[in-house]
Amino acid sequence: MPSLDDYIENKLMSGYSTFTREDALAELALKPEAFTAALTRQISRKRLANPRHGFYIILRPEDRTAGAPDPARWIDPLMKYLGTDYRISLLRAAAMHGSSHQAAMVFQVVVPQQFRSIVIGRHRIQFVYLAPSIFSATNQKEWLTSLKTDTGYAQAAGVELTLLDCIRYFKRATGINGVAQIAKDIGDRANPRKLASVAQHFENSSVRRLGYLLDLSNHKKQAEALQSFAQQSDKYTPLDPSVRPLIEGLSFSEARDDRWRLDINENVEIDF
Repeated sequence: MPSLDDYIENKLMSGYSTFTREDALAELALKPEAFTAALTRQISRKRLANPRHGFYIILRPEDRTAGAPDPARWIDPLMKYLGTDYRISLLRAAAMHGSSHQAAMVFQVVVPQQFRSIVIGRHRIQFVYLAPSIFSATNQKEWLTSLKTDTGYAQAAGVELTLLDCIRYFKRATGINGVAQIAKDIGDRANPRKLASVAQHFENSSVRRLGYLLDLSNHKKQAEALQSFAQQSDKYTPLDPSVRPLIEGLSFSEARDDRWRLDINENVEIDF
């Protein structure tokens, strides 16, 4: 009868790098207790990694130093196993689209369910929750792209969606200055019409902040596509809402941007 060793080798030879407990048990004539013991041995030998209960990653020799392969290689089968849609976004997506300034130390995935982060070897996968109704409205095929890996494809935010995700979750994207750099690096790759369409599903204040940052980087077509959102607001909001005034109730800053209805309470620094 085939062993777990044989099963793992056959999966690799067939081009697969992951498997589930249920699938393996269905093919192997092992009792659950014996199967669990075999899995434990494989994990201790660093032949398998177990990011979620019942889901296993097969480690090739070159993966073992880092503790697991690049999450892009296994995020798609993991999310299918968990039964939820997803998109790779924020820093990893920005780097994929050409923001070389961003060293993506964390692999960020936007999801419509609450999941704990995964730390496996040197990798950290952070799940960013988005309300299901907003997630389904934004996770449209035409606003997504595919990230090709040697094991298949993973689903990632397109340029427009990446920019808007980054400004919505700016604290997770290394702050306003980090998002400003991303806007400078990839803003000119955004389709203005598509950017305006996606922006309809984001908070008006986030869209105005992105418009301001695109203006700073001289991406005029993309900024102009968002100008109508500023015209919908008569309230000034801070560019960086994480910065608080020294005295509560006082203005954030004497500097105001009337075009985007923003209090400029943070000096933005961008590398050109």
